[in-house]
Amino acid sequence: MSADRMASPNLERPWPPGQTPVDTFPIYDIVSPRPVFNPDTYRLIVQGAVERPFALTWPALQALPTVEVVAHFHCVTKWSKERLVWEGIPTRLLVERARPKAGVVQIMARGLDGYTTNVPLAYLLEPDTLLAYRLNGQPLSPEHGAPLRLVVPQLYAWKSAKYLSGLVFQTDWVPGFWEERGYHLIGDPWEEQRYTEPLEQVRRWWRAVRRTEVERP
Repeated sequence: MSADRMASPNLERPWPPGQTPVDTFPIYDIVSPRPVFNPDTYRLIVQGAVERPFALTWPALQALPTVEVVAHFHCVTKWSKERLVWEGIPTRLLVERARPKAGVVQIMARGLDGYTTNVPLAYLLEPDTLLAYRLNGQPLSPEHGAPLRLVVPQLYAWKSAKYLSGLVFQTDWVPGFWEERGYHLIGDPWEEQRYTEPLEQVRRWWRAVRRTEVERP
């Protein structure tokens, strides 16, 4: 059965300030060589401040409902790739299964390469955020994050962690790899949240603009 296709809200928003469309798709990695995917041993680990931690094998992940999301992809280094088509698992399904505890504000995404990035929990509840294993109708390639990539179209691209192996739910703002090196804890392209702000300022901004609701079936 083919996945339902939806347009990300980022297609309708004004173009983020400072961004330029490109024809290429630049590749960034923090290690060389890239991690090797073994479908027999791979596990996606969901843990942290949740009522129901769990792990999913590769076959179990592929059996979950999927969605196709058409979205622009905005890099903090000011290039943008237009109208990519990602296919994979809506992150909201995993959040609802895990049942975050009261006070959770973010998840830490972890990659097989050791990469980490923090993502505010509310973005995982957006319908266009997904765990992608296909891109533009083809299986996700190693250079773009196979086997699984977190894709968060409403944030800068460094939040879309490649080689995804884990999601850790956390009750405070904890920086990931690039955030520890001066990148913003949120990363909203329309706010030009490229680089760091004082933690208390991040908390105030988040309380003012976000509400987190998790369905509990």
